[in-house]
Amino acid sequence: MKSRDTVMRLKRFQVDEKRRRVAQIEMMIADFERMVHELEREIAAEEQKSGISDKAHFAYPTYARAAFTRKENLQRSADELKTQLEDARADLEGAFQELKKFEILDDREQARERAAEAAREQSDLDRIGLAMRAGFARA
Repeated sequence: MKSRDTVMRLKRFQVDEKRRRVAQIEMMIADFERMVHELEREIAAEEQKSGISDKAHFAYPTYARAAFTRKENLQRSADELKTQLEDARADLEGAFQELKKFEILDDREQARERAAEAAREQSDLDRIGLAMRAGFARA
């Protein structure tokens, strides 16, 4: 019984850890995407201020050029995180399925134990009933 409880706790912990990992990656992706949108607004504002939107132009704003590079890096990082997110979700699904298997096995084991206990109790009651009947038959 104790080892079964320990295994169940371990499996639940693993599922919780994988859920936290998925949530963490999702938050990082959302942060990166938010930063990308902010940089896009800043780039557009800088281009509008200078009147130059051609990145190849010699007078293209330095800040806009740096912001564009940073935006591209953030997008690449977000794409890499999306790949990690897919892997983390697959790991979570696997851990969840394994937890479910153990829960089903645990439920079956508990049902067997309850059935065995009920059979023992019924047997004890049957013996008591027979003993009482035998006692009444003598009287």
